[in-house]
Amino acid sequence: MDQPELQHRAARVKLLLMDCDGVLTDGRIWILENGEDQKAFHTRDGFGIELLHRAGLMSGIISGRISSALERRAQSLGVSFLWQGREDKRQAFADTLAQAGVTRDEVAFVGDDLTDLPLMVQCALAVTVADAAAEVKARAHYVTAANGGNGAVREVVELILKAQGRWDDVVKSYLT
Repeated sequence: MDQPELQHRAARVKLLLMDCDGVLTDGRIWILENGEDQKAFHTRDGFGIELLHRAGLMSGIISGRISSALERRAQSLGVSFLWQGREDKRQAFADTLAQAGVTRDEVAFVGDDLTDLPLMVQCALAVTVADAAAEVKARAHYVTAANGGNGAVREVVELILKAQGRWDDVVKSYLT
């Protein structure tokens, strides 16, 4: 996709939705003795989500798995919408748009695997991570330089805020 079209799509975004495993994490899951799972989240991605919120935009996560670690992380970041255990993510996507009061043209989605394709083809800005499945990369408007779980979401937040002319104000807020 050419840069002007990418910027146009990113400029309209009001809601950033994303998958968890392979996007907010590197895709690895540690199963603990007690049956709980453990995930590692990158601080830059978390800070990026906080910056998105400071700029007045919303965020949400739609995940195929159920994880208490994800629930805690989403809550700590102030994520507005969290859906877990959704192998078919389409209904959660539709419900989120209705609850957020946005249209598909105002949504960016970040995914990494085949289960994310139904959402990617429905939104204005379809993003995938550098280490995503080839079929997902082929349908993305933007492929991050970073792998999943390694700052890819932060990269997407910067893309959106820069396209909306909000990035310089975010940076200035740390310099004054």
